Amino acid sequence: MSTTEHALNQGTRAALAAVASYKQGRTLEPGADVVKLSSNELPFAPLPSVRAAIEAGLDRLNRYPLTAAPELTTALAARFQVDPERIVYGAGSVEIVSQFIRATCAEGDEVIYAWRSFEAYPMLVRTAGAAPVEVALTADHRHDLPAMLEAITERTRLIIVCNPNNPTGTTVAQEDLEAFLAAVPASIPVLLDEAYHQFDDGLAPIVGAGLLERFPQLSIAHTFSKAYGLAGLRVGYAIAPAALAADLRKVSVPFGVTDLAQRAAVTSLGAQAELDERVASVLAERHRVVSTLETAGWSLPETRANFLWLPLGADTEDAVAVLERHGILVRPFPGEGLRVTIAEVEGNDRLLAGAAELVELGLTGGLVQR
Repeated sequence: MSTTEHALNQGTRAALAAVASYKQGRTLEPGADVVKLSSNELPFAPLPSVRAAIEAGLDRLNRYPLTAAPELTTALAARFQVDPERIVYGAGSVEIVSQFIRATCAEGDEVIYAWRSFEAYPMLVRTAGAAPVEVALTADHRHDLPAMLEAITERTRLIIVCNPNNPTGTTVAQEDLEAFLAAVPASIPVLLDEAYHQFDDGLAPIVGAGLLERFPQLSIAHTFSKAYGLAGLRVGYAIAPAALAADLRKVSVPFGVTDLAQRAAVTSLGAQAELDERVASVLAERHRVVSTLETAGWSLPETRANFLWLPLGADTEDAVAVLERHGILVRPFPGEGLRVTIAEVEGNDRLLAGAAELVELGLTGGLVQR
């Protein structure tokens, strides 16, 4: 290490040495015959109306966006019947989560969340100087809400509930969530991260916005990256108590949501019927894939998202190599399992073919009884 490099290292925070960098899912090589099932993206190009809205804004790229996003705020406030002052924006819901952590936590404070859950949580908590408190999922890969309540201490400043949970796709029941919220001290904010809520087609899916008035400490985080297919534009939002929302704005990145992103989001809200059709097609494919796997003997966690969780344990890395031979990229968590996005028919067919080979090779982590 050179003297200059040593000096630079001495100038950074020592705590960052324990923080793992966020790793993006593997991307497509130019011209490669592979299907990307690693990032939970919607497998459709932008709607024509959304594309037109983006093109209409190209001549204004020399201007800064409006930080208050007035047109988008008006649309969201009307949709959720909330005061516009309660709506806060960020570059995707991951930046919204970061705002919550930085607005609520000081050095040494604690943030409770389930584990495994969204892999950015521990990184965001530690870089804010706070301490992650990771509560193990239940045997069926769901949030253990009673255990999360038991984990609350005098240092707890924030609780995050990811629903549906990433990467398992599992959900919490509404009555369980309501009992949990009623038991959490009113002074502790609870963030319901609903990045995938549009894919929850359960008998009684939770819509967190419907609980906001009953539980004053509750906030919700949404994104336009998933069901709306705007992952490349980065726009997310929170609905939070007014006082907390004001503090969230103080820690937000100025001009973090671009003008093009705002235009696309507003247009997407106006094209809800078309987008609902796209979500329905993803759900139809999810049901087909799950049904085919179950018929082949797989026993997987129940997913209400646009992805599947295969808890393959020690077989994970070998399984990834097999699936890559079938031309699909998945998101591995070494030693634990892999997450596979539901995509178009061809990609899903490749997954099913790869899963069949995993059974033949015995690389199923015990999920298939032969």
